[in-house]
Amino acid sequence: MLDRIALILVIIGALNWGSIGVFQFDLVASLFGGMGALISRIVYTVVGLAGLWCITLLFRERAVVEH
Repeated sequence: MLDRIALILVIIGALNWGSIGVFQFDLVASLFGGMGALISRIVYTVVGLAGLWCITLLFRERAVVEH
């Protein structure tokens, strides 16, 4: 479950970065009062931690699921 939550947060972060790159629009900053606002910094930190967690997905062996 933690892996899925982390992956969702990473996807949200990637979409935010994409909107910054393409449209020069930071959705998180616009929703929470700017890049320096405490809540924005918390969101950026949580997304960054999720990204670090997702690095572990690269090095895990996948379990085979049998029916």
